[in-house]
Amino acid sequence: MYKTTIANQNYKFKNLRDLMAKATPARSGDYLAGVAATHNSERVAAQWALADVPLKQFLNEVLVPYEDDEVTRLIIDDHNSVAFAPISHLTVGDFRNWLLSEHATTQTLTAIATGLTPEMVAAVSKIMRIQDLILVAKKCQIVTRFRNTIGLKNRLSTRLQPNHPTDNPAGVAASILDGLLYGCGDAVIGINPASDNFMATTQLIQMLHDIIDRYQIPTQSCVLAHVTTTIKAIEQGYPVDLVFQSIAGTQKANDSFGINLNLLNEAHLAALELNRGTIGNNCMYFETGQGSALSANAHEGMDQQTCETRAYAVARKFNPLLINTVVGFIGPEYLYDGKQIIRAGLEDHFCGKLLGLPMGVDVCYTNHAEADQDDMDMLLTSLAVAGGTFIMGVPGADDVMLNYQSTSFHDALYVRQTLNLRPAPEFENWLQQHQIFTLDNQLLYQSELPDIFKPSLQKL
Repeated sequence: MYKTTIANQNYKFKNLRDLMAKATPARSGDYLAGVAATHNSERVAAQWALADVPLKQFLNEVLVPYEDDEVTRLIIDDHNSVAFAPISHLTVGDFRNWLLSEHATTQTLTAIATGLTPEMVAAVSKIMRIQDLILVAKKCQIVTRFRNTIGLKNRLSTRLQPNHPTDNPAGVAASILDGLLYGCGDAVIGINPASDNFMATTQLIQMLHDIIDRYQIPTQSCVLAHVTTTIKAIEQGYPVDLVFQSIAGTQKANDSFGINLNLLNEAHLAALELNRGTIGNNCMYFETGQGSALSANAHEGMDQQTCETRAYAVARKFNPLLINTVVGFIGPEYLYDGKQIIRAGLEDHFCGKLLGLPMGVDVCYTNHAEADQDDMDMLLTSLAVAGGTFIMGVPGADDVMLNYQSTSFHDALYVRQTLNLRPAPEFENWLQQHQIFTLDNQLLYQSELPDIFKPSLQKL
């Protein structure tokens, strides 16, 4: 049991899981789960008590039993005690102070990453202000490679997301062309298929391969089908670049997705054997989102932000090229309004980066949430300041297949121009070579298509 006294009021928390949940900044999903603090005074008391918890305690008191949950076993079995040693004497509060100090450099944060557990990182995020989350995340640098280099300093990549409600090839191609002309697509050209139908999925895989190969675009493709569909496509010889899967932070939640660690390992090995990367072999792409475990009734009594951060241990196991949280996609039952979405997005980004992941964020919301595009502009700008790895590029910011609001091609252009951020270097060179961007990375507004695309337009 954890106890603290504030203003002559005694507060008790039955275990570390309860303390973590009560210390979490208010969000609708935790109220829905019945784990949130009942009032702000209890939340402050929990944060106060959490700050005094030694980091070592998270290795001794797991939030989900070791014998019941393979994610817990992964976290404990893969913990790097040597990397943990320099900070092992700290409490959560001390760790926050150290992270904000000049001692926490890019080099030192890289060195300790595998010594941190998701629960340690989630805990410290709960006692940090937004500016703290931005400052520390900015100091983290995680670089990954497949056909280009993602995560370098002063770079911001984009996933070109040309979703179509019927997977119509012409509609998908039009969106890809539009995105490329805005300089989007260096993280990945990634399509959410309208169904998990094998034929439709493989047609999209082949189409993306043909586009990238024809125009010699230094990027990678991904069709975001279930991992079992992608494994089947690999077995039948289709040109798969990245293997995608949605993941969560408990075994039960991953069971609801139809996955486990062994299946992800099989997919990872299959993608590595294809050896389709030209400058690196980071070949996995994962998506997460606060509330996914709760929506499957698989949160194991944890708050949704801690569940989310545990998913990053699953991702870290497979050295992904990309991982992103789809922060406001599930709806207001989990993140009620713009304020909660902004906080959650910055928490997720901070936690992922601190754990050593190439963290991106889908800056998004559903139309029934108490949020609007102004809120997303605030989150987008904050993430870019914080060194976000990548964002989404969706035609008009309106995903016509998934029915939610995200960030557009011109949103990416705005934030790159405002903060002097550049695409991945190989992709940047391609944009300049084909006179889509100028040499100083300004978009070239032209009266007609660049020469590289004219033959394709004539065929249409």
